[in-house]
Amino acid sequence: MKNNIGLSYNSRKALMVNIGDQAGMEIANLISQMASEIEELRRTKVSVTRIVPTTTDSAAHFVEDPV
Repeated sequence: MKNNIGLSYNSRKALMVNIGDQAGMEIANLISQMASEIEELRRTKVSVTRIVPTTTDSAAHFVEDPV
């Protein structure tokens, strides 16, 4: 199942009628490209798990006694 990314025909037509054919088409294409990029980022997103303590955490754990 493929999701329809971008603007509907009616939205594209409303842009072109209100701001002109060329500008409306450019904005509609830009929105469509941005929606595709966002979808790609969502699909390829990975979770990052911190395996090394931060510097403030490590300073609290390593306390040296005077010799």
